[in-house]
Amino acid sequence: MMVPEGILCSKSHEYLLENADGSYTVGLTDYAVEQLGDIVFIELPEIGTNFSKGEVFATVESVKAASEIYMPVSGKITEVNEKLVETPEILNESPFEDGWLIKVEAQDAQADSGDLLEYEDYKEEIE
Repeated sequence: MMVPEGILCSKSHEYLLENADGSYTVGLTDYAVEQLGDIVFIELPEIGTNFSKGEVFATVESVKAASEIYMPVSGKITEVNEKLVETPEILNESPFEDGWLIKVEAQDAQADSGDLLEYEDYKEEIE
């Protein structure tokens, strides 16, 4: 599985990736998806909703457990991955490419991302 360059990860297993247009893609890391097992349901927020860093913005349910997903940065939801609502197992197959959760217009990504880890550091932290 290809891990996108420049990806940042939270200790609660969300990732943040800056897009070319200055927005950010948020999703769950491959590790989180592995831990959850087969994903059967995802609840995503409405477009236009504002969330603060650390706030729960989505819920994912697997055959094993339900998990809350936290915002890695404060901002406004600009896009949600509707395909996941119909076909949640995409998240198991492709957490970084097709299984992203939301796109967000961050208020201050620089300030908010101070506690996020680069992917290599994140992998070390969880091992």
